[in-house]
Order: sequence, then C-alpha cells, then structure tokens
Amino acid sequence: MNRLEHLRGFALTLPGATLVRQWGDSLVFKVAGKVFLVAGEEAGILLHLSFKCTPAEFDELTDLDGIRQAPYFARRHWVQLEDPAALSTEALETCIRRSHELVVAGLTKRARLALT
Repeated sequence: MNRLEHLRGFALTLPGATLVRQWGDSLVFKVAGKVFLVAGEEAGILLHLSFKCTPAEFDELTDLDGIRQAPYFARRHWVQLEDPAALSTEALETCIRRSHELVVAGLTKRARLALT
C-alpha cells in the first residue's frame, strides 16, 4: 500500500469523514461538509497535503523544510506539505487527526452530536 492510500484510509476512519474530488483532481476530505484535509495526487502518488493546525503548530510546521503556508487557507492556520517526506507517516496521522478535531470543534453543537 502506498502512502496516499494509507493516509486516505486513515482519514476516512475519522468520525463523519467523507471524500470528494474537488478543485480539479484534489482529494478533499470533509466532516459535516467542512474541509479538514486536501490531498493533491497524480496517478495515485501523493504530491502535496494541506491540513488545519493550531497557531503554535502552524509556526512550528512552517519552519520545517518541505512545509509552507497553504495557498488560500494560510490565514486560517492551514499548512501545505510540499515534500511528502517532510513528516513521518505517524506524524502525518497525528496532524490529520488534529485537523479533523479542530474542524469538528468549530461545528455547531447539533452537528457535533450527529457525529457520535
């Protein structure tokens, strides 16, 4: 299993996670209609990954080589992993889980309860 398939499978295990193709060929993962992860891919190979993080995580992550502010999303503390090797698979899973949690926290109480 390649890294994209693994991360796709992992993201879809999170409560309420759905997947659509949007913005060209991007894989867009949502919870209650809100984006928590965007994966750019070509022929099944992961090109880049964008996800939400806390302000402190944003500063830490954007200091790393291969990670930058996500285009169009940076003001909301989103980063883009341009080099898939910049983070380990375990670290990426933690970041994806955190992004999902942050998006869920911003949902209405009713939407949050619907996920359980």
